[in-house]
Amino acid sequence: MRKWSGYIIILTLVLLVSACGSDSSQSSQNTTQSSHANSGGDQQEKVKLSFIHWRGEDVEVLDRIIDKFKQENPNIQVETQVFPSDQYQSTAQAKIADGSVGDVFTVFPGAQFQAIAKAGLFTDLSTESWLDHFEPNLIAAGQLDGKQYALPYQLVYNIPVYNISLFEKYHVDIPRDWNSFLEAMEVFKQAGLTPIAFPGADIGPGQLMNSMVMNNAPDEEIFVKLEAGEAKLTDGWWVTTLSQFKELNDRGYFQKDAVGAKQDSSIALFVQEQAAILATGSYHLASNKASNPNLKQGLLAPITVSADQAVYEGIHTTTFMLAVNSKSKHPEEAKLFIEFLSRPDIAGEYANGTGQNVTVKDVEYTSEELQIVSEWTKKRTRFQPRFTISNAEVQKAVTNSIQAVLSGESAEKAAADAQAIVEQQIGE
Repeated sequence: MRKWSGYIIILTLVLLVSACGSDSSQSSQNTTQSSHANSGGDQQEKVKLSFIHWRGEDVEVLDRIIDKFKQENPNIQVETQVFPSDQYQSTAQAKIADGSVGDVFTVFPGAQFQAIAKAGLFTDLSTESWLDHFEPNLIAAGQLDGKQYALPYQLVYNIPVYNISLFEKYHVDIPRDWNSFLEAMEVFKQAGLTPIAFPGADIGPGQLMNSMVMNNAPDEEIFVKLEAGEAKLTDGWWVTTLSQFKELNDRGYFQKDAVGAKQDSSIALFVQEQAAILATGSYHLASNKASNPNLKQGLLAPITVSADQAVYEGIHTTTFMLAVNSKSKHPEEAKLFIEFLSRPDIAGEYANGTGQNVTVKDVEYTSEELQIVSEWTKKRTRFQPRFTISNAEVQKAVTNSIQAVLSGESAEKAAADAQAIVEQQIGE
């Protein structure tokens, strides 16, 4: 009996311990479930956002801004990928197509915007309350069919940058017509300088064409009419533009082998003060200054007609358009990131850190570069003509015709070849 009593006592103790363990485990599980159910911000699932763009020169400033965003939103991690602008234009759509890359992405106005909209890769942002942070007249480039698909963040001027000190040193006034522009370039050539650093192998044709064509074809719908079959590249406005490109090249006003020159080498010429003009735009003012703190810069658009025929003084663009990928698994977090970028204090930090004017209201500009740019808000400028071309192949035909004349083709032949491509694209 004593033996059996001992067994019974042991068995009872085992059952009690087991029951306690079970209760403890169940209690722990219930506590964990309750914690997750009432977690609020602390226990939220970590989200990783992909942000892609083409502004390599902005990375340092954007990294600081992203760090601030993470401090406010510790559960959201933002990973950035940056691509060269020419590569971005041709590959961005493919990169964002499945939603694995580019929860937030930037887009160029014009052909790229149209193509991505047609592919259904934009999230409609029309009802977001933070759209009020932007100047309404500066975000139209991101609209289609009454919906706001992208938010232009930058206001830039696609106007060549010039070296003020060199113009002063050689007593060259700002040219007001085509003849005085040619005369000014000859002064710099005779001084042993490169008059115009022109990146003909990548961004140059698509940038300089805007100010070269703006007064040759003052109709702001000229490229819309081209794609509608109502205008042709073989008409006088474009043949004249190509002839003037050829004239600049034939006179030696571009660097040698300009058609093969890339952006970096052209910028280096200008920053080292070996070139009087850099044929890009205001978006390079800040990085130029960072490379050469003694550089004095301004903006100068060539006037291709007589002074009394000039309608426009320059070109502006609202670009670096922020968008949310319709394939994103985290659309609300992506919107939160764009909302953060649109706050006036954050937009001001971006603007003054990068030297870019922005489309956000109530931003205070402090940098020297932005003060240079601000002068142009009072001048007669038109929206970048190249970005009014909605068909990417038509846009390519237009810029390729510029490269053709720089390679020795006649203006008439280059225009005819480009027009043939346009007619194929529009079905004529």
